[in-house]
Amino acid sequence: MARAIILVLDSFGIGAAPDAEAFGDEGSDTFGHILEACRAGHADVSGGRRGELAIPNLQRLGLHAAAGRGEGARRPEAVWGSAREISRGKDTPSGHWEIAGVPVPFEWGYFPRTVPTFPPELIRQIIDDTGLSGILGDRHASGTEIIRELGEESLSSGRPIFYTSSDSVLQIAAHETAFGLDRLYDVCAAARRHVDPLNIGRVIARPFVGESAETFTRTANRRDYSVPPPEQTLLDLAVGRSVHAVGKIADIFAHRGISRIWKGDGNMALFDRTLDAMNEAADGDLVFANFVDFDSEYGHRRDVAGYAAALEAFDRRLPELQAVMKPGDVAIVTADHGCDPTFAGTDHTREIVPVLAFGPSLEPKPIGRRESFADIGASVAVHLGLDPTRHGRSFL
Repeated sequence: MARAIILVLDSFGIGAAPDAEAFGDEGSDTFGHILEACRAGHADVSGGRRGELAIPNLQRLGLHAAAGRGEGARRPEAVWGSAREISRGKDTPSGHWEIAGVPVPFEWGYFPRTVPTFPPELIRQIIDDTGLSGILGDRHASGTEIIRELGEESLSSGRPIFYTSSDSVLQIAAHETAFGLDRLYDVCAAARRHVDPLNIGRVIARPFVGESAETFTRTANRRDYSVPPPEQTLLDLAVGRSVHAVGKIADIFAHRGISRIWKGDGNMALFDRTLDAMNEAADGDLVFANFVDFDSEYGHRRDVAGYAAALEAFDRRLPELQAVMKPGDVAIVTADHGCDPTFAGTDHTREIVPVLAFGPSLEPKPIGRRESFADIGASVAVHLGLDPTRHGRSFL
């Protein structure tokens, strides 16, 4: 019996989806625009990366071919193609749930772009439940920017920072030691209960450390309080198997169907944890990893050079992963949405995603444009000999 490894490069879209115009994202292309910026020298960093995007391993597997870019005449060494999303949103839960075989047909609730943005009764309920003296923020904002702006006041007042984005999310930031990590988690748990009637997808704890605006940094102790998927996902179907969740995967699935959690601070630490999970995974197990930095550190911050360097760092480590794969293993590189760092604003972008499946015994072939991310979950279910997912068609 074989194992499966799903590697989600969070936000790594490869071109505008067919319905991108409906989301205001026509013309977005995370991969393509990074590629072009590197070629033009716009992603050069003094003392850092320079020149064209160097991702030979992803190219060898078929990334450029999947994106419709003809670079490299050699035939891809993986099962290669792309997939579009049919879920109604372009958010993290929708993308991951659809990858795991459950598209999201309903609309999430969102907070308006007003100031203040949160309903007063919601804030009153959270304050009453938690004994907070009040909150700061109460608007749409970039997490790093609002912590830089309000972090010192949060430290002195003891009030956490509440903010949101274009996603269906309430984010709460507080100092990890001065406010207390457990206390922050308690506030987020209370908020989770009260946003349920508003159909909000996630409440996210955003702890930070530091003593001033210049030194504040977010820590790896982020925690997502998500609603559970509306149907059985691939993870639920893996009965009798172990599901190893790397990074924020467990939070995204509300810890449902998870056997073991592997955490890491940053993409390279998460790659280490993925290798650790693979070394412990038994026959028939699933390793499901999310590499969050592409989205949180580079896509949302519109850092083209940082995104390019992160792709190159991930690419350099792919041979390590291939070296520990066993006969019969299948690994799939994909993404959950786009976040084009050259596009207007700081939101996710509605894009198609790569689907690159490879393994010691897997014969390369093109699979074209898949009509749903759910084809990934359907394929993994077939590969692991699980009950079929309700949605999606296998390409294996």
